[in-house]
Amino acid sequence: MRVGMGALAFSLVACLLVCISRLPPVAAQGPWAVRIACGATADTHGANGFLWSKDRDYSGGSAASVALNNHKAPQLNTLRYFSVSDGGENCYNITVPVGHYLIRLYFTYGQEDNAGHEPQFDVSIEGTLVYSLLPGWSSDDNNYRDSLAFVNDGAATICFHSSGHGNPAVASIEVLQIFNQAYNRGFNASEEFIMRTVKRVSAGAEKSGFGSDFLADPWGGDRYWESDISLFLPGSAVKPVSANVTINNTAVYPNIYPQAIFQTATSANPGQSLSYTLPVESNLQYSIWFYFAELATFVEPGDRIFDILVNDQPVFPNVDVIARAGGVFSALILNTTMLVPGKTLTVTFNPRNGNIAVNAFEVYALVPTEAQTVNTNLWALQQLKQSLNIPVRMGWNGDPCVPQLHPWYGVDCKRDTATGLWMIDGLDLSSQGLRGFLGEQIGSLTGLLNLNLSHNLLQGQIPSSVGHLESLLTMDLSYNQVSGSIPASLGNLTKLQKLFLNNNLLSGEVPHNLIAGSLQGANLDISDNKDLCGVGIRPCSQHDHGTKAGVVVGVLLGSLLAVLVGYIFYKRRQNTARAQRLPRDAPYAKARTTFVRDVQMARTVLTGHFKPVYRDPTPASGQANPLL
Repeated sequence: MRVGMGALAFSLVACLLVCISRLPPVAAQGPWAVRIACGATADTHGANGFLWSKDRDYSGGSAASVALNNHKAPQLNTLRYFSVSDGGENCYNITVPVGHYLIRLYFTYGQEDNAGHEPQFDVSIEGTLVYSLLPGWSSDDNNYRDSLAFVNDGAATICFHSSGHGNPAVASIEVLQIFNQAYNRGFNASEEFIMRTVKRVSAGAEKSGFGSDFLADPWGGDRYWESDISLFLPGSAVKPVSANVTINNTAVYPNIYPQAIFQTATSANPGQSLSYTLPVESNLQYSIWFYFAELATFVEPGDRIFDILVNDQPVFPNVDVIARAGGVFSALILNTTMLVPGKTLTVTFNPRNGNIAVNAFEVYALVPTEAQTVNTNLWALQQLKQSLNIPVRMGWNGDPCVPQLHPWYGVDCKRDTATGLWMIDGLDLSSQGLRGFLGEQIGSLTGLLNLNLSHNLLQGQIPSSVGHLESLLTMDLSYNQVSGSIPASLGNLTKLQKLFLNNNLLSGEVPHNLIAGSLQGANLDISDNKDLCGVGIRPCSQHDHGTKAGVVVGVLLGSLLAVLVGYIFYKRRQNTARAQRLPRDAPYAKARTTFVRDVQMARTVLTGHFKPVYRDPTPASGQANPLL
């Protein structure tokens, strides 16, 4: 007996461990949530106690006041807009954990940003064009948009693209985490689609509201559920049904729903169909989710049976909610995906037995995700944005190649057939007033075919990494202030057909392999670089630039030293001469000096012409000595 109890305890513990291991790993810490009040200068707390963060440092643009508050978010009174001077693409890059998110945007406009006129612009999420705000978007039904998207790189990127009709403007951005497997449709949604919400309806509800208004689990993404009252014409033969009871299986991993959407329903008269018609974008797949719960206690299996049709095509025949859900007050969730070629999507519920009762439904457009740019190319351009000093007006935000309708200014892209990703094959930024320099990162754009940075104010040297651009056909750096020598690696580009380096400050010898390429038919222009030398220009000295510089410096130093020594010697002689000359300037000294000189000369001359005569040393008395 004791052994049996131990085995039972062990089994229970093992079962508990297995159950725990199957729980989603992030559930214990709660979902990641970021709510941004665009244009705000301080953090605030809004409805349901949520923190709304100011958006400073998230993006460029300018802040303005909201002209008309929206009933869905009365706490929002500012917006951020992007004028022409901010560039065509402006992005929010929000750091979040890798995962699955509901991304919700509230759009509005005002006087400061658009002079009271409704702007038109595009919005992309993670590089995929998701929204095109066309005339009429500012009505209450269309100014809130949300989508489900995977973030695989640690930053949720939401970009606003100008279409030339006013300034893009946004009042709030929310990035709310949901379970990775939520809305799993049997394929890898993170790579294939972004689920753009078309309509999310809580049938029979008295009013619309967010999940948090219905006390929903945060892992549901705080989705906004719209009452279907406005979807029916006045006098329609429908009626709301509600029951304040607990509904089973509404919050089962990974799909978490508020109970409130199952506690109300829209019912039709017996034998009458119930339909909803929605405008949609043609030629897209749509994922449609239906939510049911039997709210009548007196109904048994078989009492309420109906068919569900989408655009007159049966998708779920003979739906018996009680039978499928396992009883009353239990949730039943159905999903189908289908291609819609036209511009309307009609959901129809046809009764087979009893009357129709619909609790809720969601419709998502499956927007194919656009292939992004190769990471090495993306990082290289981001670095070149800094080194080239790309002006703000050119944008250069987000992904350089996608969405395809809004590539970066001056950037051309091509699809890499091997990886399916985009690569940069052209960069044309001529005559843009660039004042930076061409960085070594240019060598990472290995698919580059054409590079044109002419007629700017670029400085610095040509990086040797250009030798990695093996596919390069043309390179034009003319009319800049590029200095230094021409890297020999340029001569290794065997496909290079045009190389224009004229009108710069280049110096040194032109690489021989570059001259050889020119002789083989490549178009080479290196004129107006006065310090260049080599074949076809002028002969170069046998000394290299370093030796020449050393010789010049040595000569200058030697000359300076010689001048200094000569000056010192001259000053010393001058001082000595002055010292000797000063005493002779007096009259008595001059006379004495002349007399002594004459005597010495007389002695010198006379000594050689006269012989001495012997005289009696004792002269006669009274006679003078003739030698005296």
